[in-house]
Amino acid sequence: MDGHVLFVSKPTGYELLPREGDPPAIGAEVQFDGQEGSWFVTRIGPSPLPSDKRRCAYLLQTT
Repeated sequence: MDGHVLFVSKPTGYELLPREGDPPAIGAEVQFDGQEGSWFVTRIGPSPLPSDKRRCAYLLQTT
């Protein structure tokens, strides 16, 4: 499977979002349509989904 997933950490839990292409770089800022604020990439690792070969960018919301 191509692409990557974003692990978006929120106060209410987390969300996994599939995306096309390579994951953003560590330290990169990410914004989402329809949501206020921005997130930054804290690390890149394997997808948390079983048997998923995609990379995962782990995000934290900026304050």
